[in-house]
Amino acid sequence: MNAKQSLATVDTILSVDLGRTSTKACINRDPKRVVLIPANVQRSTVEQVRRGGFEGKSADPLLDIWLEHQGIGYAIGQLAADFGANLGVGQSKVEDALVKIFACIGHFNLQGNLAIVLGLPYLSQEQFDREKEQLIALLRSPHLMVYRGNPVTINPLQIWVMPEGYGSLIWLEASETEESNLNLPARSVAIVDIGHQTTDFLMVDRFRFARGISRSELFAMSQFYDRVAAQIQGADSQSLSLMAAVHQPEGERFYRPRGATRPTNLDEILPSLRKSFARELSDRLVQWLPERATDVIVTGGGGEFFWEDLYPLLRDARLEAHLAQPSRQANALGQYLYGVAQLAAIRKSLAIA
Repeated sequence: MNAKQSLATVDTILSVDLGRTSTKACINRDPKRVVLIPANVQRSTVEQVRRGGFEGKSADPLLDIWLEHQGIGYAIGQLAADFGANLGVGQSKVEDALVKIFACIGHFNLQGNLAIVLGLPYLSQEQFDREKEQLIALLRSPHLMVYRGNPVTINPLQIWVMPEGYGSLIWLEASETEESNLNLPARSVAIVDIGHQTTDFLMVDRFRFARGISRSELFAMSQFYDRVAAQIQGADSQSLSLMAAVHQPEGERFYRPRGATRPTNLDEILPSLRKSFARELSDRLVQWLPERATDVIVTGGGGEFFWEDLYPLLRDARLEAHLAQPSRQANALGQYLYGVAQLAAIRKSLAIA
């Protein structure tokens, strides 16, 4: 059996959005089944990460993710944050990508052959191609790890890597209803994916990725969290608690830095910061936006957060603006659908042959 025939037998597709705030992953198209794992990673000894083995298995596994690979122990997510790991802002997303993907594989209890779909920032064609090859080289071979004490063997037979944000276009097109009838495959669409570390500006003409004009900018939610933290004495802009508080509904946005006796009500500082930041994002978008664009898709966790401020600005520019929903999960869901379509094409070609 050749590689193509082996891939045609694969039933499991893992989609992973390597976000800087959290890793989003899914193995089907159900938005409610997308898992979000904080992106913190802490290397440790195997003995150190095993010490939680006495805890009851009924505990929420997302709060206690640890694994072993090639003699090294890793804490991931909230456990890593408790050990002092930050989000790794400024690093390449290839760093620790293997461990984050392993955490998703372990969470979904996957074994054996599988296909994986990933996204990377499109900072430049050269960097995207280089990091894409690095990711594929890391993954394309059988791997043995131990996830929370249980041995896991996986064999990724195919890895697809696409620019961050493109998955949201696929998801939005697949989610269209007869009433909305956006007909995105016939339009020139700009995608604005506001993440933690980058805002991705992608131009797509009738589903053809315009690589010559698309780009990612290092201006995103991390800078917004910096501005919020600067208003609060003792605040850490990479604190998971601060980020969670920022995204709470109005009236529930309270954050207490370590060492503080009283929490800060973020409602007193967020509105003005959000409005000014949205204006800056809009200015960057307009400066980049190709003349031929008719529609703008806003996505990512930052996209949902700034939507109410961005929408009037986009409307004033006479652009059709669409919010991908659910915004944080849209890339992972669209990437999964891409993998489904690719495997279906492979099976069809083998059937014809």
